[in-house]
Amino acid sequence: MEKKFEFISAKKTPISEEEIIADLKLVAKNLNEKNITSRQYAEYGKYDCTTVSRKFGSWNQALEIAGLKLSNESNISDERLYNNLLNLWEHLGRQPSRRDLTNKLSEFSQSPYNRRFTTWTNALQSFVIWANNEEINAPTNAENFTKKISTGRDPSLRLRFQVMRRDNFTCQQCGASPAKDPSVELHLDHIFPWSKGGQTTYENLQTLCSKCNLGKSNL
Repeated sequence: MEKKFEFISAKKTPISEEEIIADLKLVAKNLNEKNITSRQYAEYGKYDCTTVSRKFGSWNQALEIAGLKLSNESNISDERLYNNLLNLWEHLGRQPSRRDLTNKLSEFSQSPYNRRFTTWTNALQSFVIWANNEEINAPTNAENFTKKISTGRDPSLRLRFQVMRRDNFTCQQCGASPAKDPSVELHLDHIFPWSKGGQTTYENLQTLCSKCNLGKSNL
């Protein structure tokens, strides 16, 4: 019997950077993830992880070029880790748990917190100590509000946390809270308008949901 033809793939066919980037994006899309680990790519990707890293210098460099979030990023600043905690706290309306770090709203997994603070509990305690470390100095009467503006318009990360925690992460006008309705988005609002001399201080800020804040702006 005559032997059938068989296909033999070419050896050492060069893989372009464009092909790798396209495959990284495809795997992320199929997994519905904003970043992918090398372990995930080894399971679902078309190319070898070593090839990807060698082609771009590192795994994270390949992810960055592909427009994906970095995986196992090192040397993350405390402020970025704290900001991620606050964003989760705002969205959930409560202290986040380890499980919440798997939420797509979280920029980081638990690993960076463990590397920096040893345990998740230490990370939360460190954040609360840091957030409370800023002295609150605020004018408390209308006369002081009319003085020349001495603060920037946007509150610091610490001040955002202090005000929202005081207001129980709840809109002070309608009572809406992300803890009850995940679609609720919280803002900080100047009670005495910043444009009229109101200070960006603890006493002159309140928590409003986006709808109430927009409604107030339109008045």
